[in-house]
Amino acid sequence: MMHTEVPLAVEVTDLVKRFGAFTAVDHISFTVPKGEIFGFLGPNGAGKSTTIRMLCGILVPTAGSGRVAGFDVVTESERIKTRIGYMSQKFSLYEDLTVEENIEFYGGVYGVSRHKLAERKQWILEMANLTERRTSLTGELAMGWKQRLALGCAIVHEPEILFLDEPTAGVDPISRRTFWDLIYDVAGQGVTVFVTTHYMDEAEHCDRLAMIYNGQLIALGSPQALKDRTVSGVLLDIQAQPAMAALEALEEAPGVTDVTIFGSALHVIVETADAIPSLRDYLTARQITVTALEPILPSLEDAFVALIEQADQQAAMGKE
Repeated sequence: MMHTEVPLAVEVTDLVKRFGAFTAVDHISFTVPKGEIFGFLGPNGAGKSTTIRMLCGILVPTAGSGRVAGFDVVTESERIKTRIGYMSQKFSLYEDLTVEENIEFYGGVYGVSRHKLAERKQWILEMANLTERRTSLTGELAMGWKQRLALGCAIVHEPEILFLDEPTAGVDPISRRTFWDLIYDVAGQGVTVFVTTHYMDEAEHCDRLAMIYNGQLIALGSPQALKDRTVSGVLLDIQAQPAMAALEALEEAPGVTDVTIFGSALHVIVETADAIPSLRDYLTARQITVTALEPILPSLEDAFVALIEQADQQAAMGKE
């Protein structure tokens, strides 16, 4: 049986970016097939934005190679810029222009013809639900509306690939959900979406995720695959008081392989479910009140924490 290879939107091989003695991106490699929603996940300062800027032709890599829409990120960066859309949390809308004037301005920047621009402007206004606000000054819009307009301006020229660099930072949860509905609409038209985020709920919406930490790629796969591979044993959600005493006790408890703070609860990994009844007795014997103790499925946040702990352990072992 023959397998047809999916064309690649992004190819990265041993990509490196150094700023003086600091290595921001450290030999990362991955590919993104066309039409995928690809999430780039990591804490602040991990190297997400630096990677995106290299892929968009804004920064020149120190070493390694990359291709975007088939073009080399070093030698063909200007050709890449015509094939992509780019939006970040600091996307530069002109606040003293109206909604439609911003769309017209960016259409001109991207060289969209007058006839095509009229069509694209109408589509963007409808997509972003901004038709009734088309003559409003952009500076007067709420943040959620500005964000939708920024997305529309980033795709006014119908790019093949859309780069979104933490586009929902500082936006309320309802606006974030609406924004992701728009991302699905864009992806449904065949556009490849490459999005960086540190929101775990957003990462769940991606087809695949790359996790970057300290400039290195520490995991790559679907959200479910990452959850499945990082928790070995049974994950428990425990509510107990006093919380710090419970944390310290559980770190020494038999059968427990890991303990992390998760909001007001503790997430505890035990080797087998057989350890659960004795764990409650263990805590009670230490004057710790247990109000809830139940097995749960691992979340993406659990996977994220486990992967970072593993990376830190490996880094520490490498220094010994």
